[in-house]
Amino acid sequence: MLKNKHLEFLETWDRESYLALLEDLAKRWLAHDGLWFQAVEKEYGMDTALKLDAAVWEIFSKIEAGRIMKFCRIPANGGIRALKKALGLRLYAFVNKQEIIDVGADKIVFRMNECRVQSARKRKDLPAFPCKSVGLVEYACFAQAIDPRIKTKCLTCPPDEHPEDYYCAWEFWI
Repeated sequence: MLKNKHLEFLETWDRESYLALLEDLAKRWLAHDGLWFQAVEKEYGMDTALKLDAAVWEIFSKIEAGRIMKFCRIPANGGIRALKKALGLRLYAFVNKQEIIDVGADKIVFRMNECRVQSARKRKDLPAFPCKSVGLVEYACFAQAIDPRIKTKCLTCPPDEHPEDYYCAWEFWI
């Protein structure tokens, strides 16, 4: 079943080992994303880095949504129910604490309660990373890839002020 013979050892792993691997892979991805951003910021400044990051997330969010839908057999145009499932399977879900609050049959609020990026900056006594401009693109594109009828609204996201129990909140509805 495995394409690479050198990975055959994975066939002997237990469930906990696989979950740890998923978390580690997500951390590696997030580290790469952060390092890429920092290199662009250093060379071209924050405004350009945010602009380029938004362009990347516009494409990546659609790819990630499509791959999640295919792998997990989430039907196209599955509405808010499909979005809830897909949000829980994003790479972020393996490294950040998040919650989804049902507001109605066709409306949810997604909150990022713990964010590795923001927590690291807080530990280093740095200001919050101003991710709102990128999040506006990222979350809307992800939701639209799940179901084009879904609308997205940012309730709060850095540099906005936010409560202690979450960094950002996004509303999705049909």
